[in-house]
Amino acid sequence: AAAFAPTASFGVNSALKMSETATEEKAFAKLPASVKPGVVTGEALRDLLSDAKAKGYAIPGVNIVGTNSINSCMEAAAKYGGPIMVTFSKGGGQFIAGKAADNTDDAASIAGCIAGALHVRQVAKLYNVPVVLHTDHCQKAWLPWIDGLLAAGKEYYEQHGEPLFSSHMLDLSEESLEENIGICKEYMAKFAELDMLLEFELGVTGGEEDGVDNTDVDSSRLYTQPEEVFYAYKELSEIPNAMFTCAASFGNVHGVYAPGNVDLQPVILHNTQTYIKEQLGNDIDKNMFFVFHGGSGSSVDDIRYAIEAGVVKMNIDTDTQWAYWDGLRAYEAKYHDYLQAQIGNPDGDDKPNKKYYDPRMSLRAGEESMAARLVQAAEDLNCVNVLN
Repeated sequence: AAAFAPTASFGVNSALKMSETATEEKAFAKLPASVKPGVVTGEALRDLLSDAKAKGYAIPGVNIVGTNSINSCMEAAAKYGGPIMVTFSKGGGQFIAGKAADNTDDAASIAGCIAGALHVRQVAKLYNVPVVLHTDHCQKAWLPWIDGLLAAGKEYYEQHGEPLFSSHMLDLSEESLEENIGICKEYMAKFAELDMLLEFELGVTGGEEDGVDNTDVDSSRLYTQPEEVFYAYKELSEIPNAMFTCAASFGNVHGVYAPGNVDLQPVILHNTQTYIKEQLGNDIDKNMFFVFHGGSGSSVDDIRYAIEAGVVKMNIDTDTQWAYWDGLRAYEAKYHDYLQAQIGNPDGDDKPNKKYYDPRMSLRAGEESMAARLVQAAEDLNCVNVLN
């Protein structure tokens, strides 16, 4: 597999690390020895994504809004036998902190993401799966949110020798290519000091998601050009210890739409890999690590063709939101007559209903439904039984 950053220092560092981990006891028979249960960062994250690209699977990247959806992610990963990426948005972080909390200077968004990340770190090992802690789209105006998370990540790194989050995404696709990558390069240097990965976006993912509205964008911007990807690859590779993935647009749209309304062209990713290989003059077929945004509602054929081009993660939000709601809806429909009053149901006018309206019951139904949808997603992504 290609290095994330083809610098001499990375090559030496990688070789040393690989020789060290070769003698480690493996936690998962099918994964590199560096990958352990719990949150995966640094070299272990490199190894995990390299394994995905080499073997042809992609990790589900799931937007969460609280501990219930976080737990659904890890429950699903344990069931399908693969890694999971737990993804926090700026709005999701604010929701975790509480919508009534003061969000001046993104305080609630920052605090909620940190609280959620610490929750994951406390419980992830109990599920015996590798978990990638990630944050989603960050526009230029939202960079103070990432700055706050980076400060927390640095403090965590100083205490524990690894960052709080595995990675952050910067979405500066509304800016010029030069400004986009220029800012990404500045942040890549900061991330590299903490052994963190940067996800960046080229082109635009259409539709609307969590405050990012691209519903009226020019359709030409939905398709990234190979030259743009190679420019980003070259620039970011100049940073020592750089780890990065590219969310290149190939017609992706957030949300779910009727068949025929979205024209996905994953061949763009294949063509881009060929172009980069030619420009570098090496024998590596897939130099870039791609990620797939707007994955909800995509056909399995498009998903797997994109994976063949080096996609190592696919975002899922719309479908898991629906799945969670569908679990709640089904619970209410099943126990409707037991949810109309505290006392009195079909079993008797004096029968209590507490065990039915206990919030844990309906929330658990949502968790189970969301987890089941994620198992289906993992099957689409060839991410089943990749641990052992």
